[in-house]
Amino acid sequence: MVKHIERPDWDHYFMEIARVVSKRSTCLRRSVGAVIVKNKQILATGYNGTPKGMDHCEKVGCLREQLHVPSGQNHELCRGIHAEQNAVVQAAVHGVSVEGGTLYCTHQPCVVCTKILINAGIERIVYQNPYPDKLAEDMLKASGMKVEVLAE
Repeated sequence: MVKHIERPDWDHYFMEIARVVSKRSTCLRRSVGAVIVKNKQILATGYNGTPKGMDHCEKVGCLREQLHVPSGQNHELCRGIHAEQNAVVQAAVHGVSVEGGTLYCTHQPCVVCTKILINAGIERIVYQNPYPDKLAEDMLKASGMKVEVLAE
């Protein structure tokens, strides 16, 4: 007898993978995970933390905490790289085009990540948790990129 298996909810499926990837984060403030998918195939993953070979913030301290930098501001004042950036970099290192892909991310991308995702050709972003960055929201809207908030 053949058992019928229902089609999985792909958005929730890939978001769960992003949540698992976020567990590798070395950031002291927020754990973020990202997965870039195209045609239901995972192209790259990323999590936030310091660049490879550098001491993690848990060892040297959080620069943003030390300088009292509010969330969503002065992204350059951080030793870490965002999950979305790491996913795009991982794809580039391995020669994988992410053009036309969907980014699943545990958090809404900041303006820096937004600009990278637009230029990388990502067509759709699905995230769960908001992030206070009005400029990022405005740029995503102006780019025409599809953006969806996924309810848990």
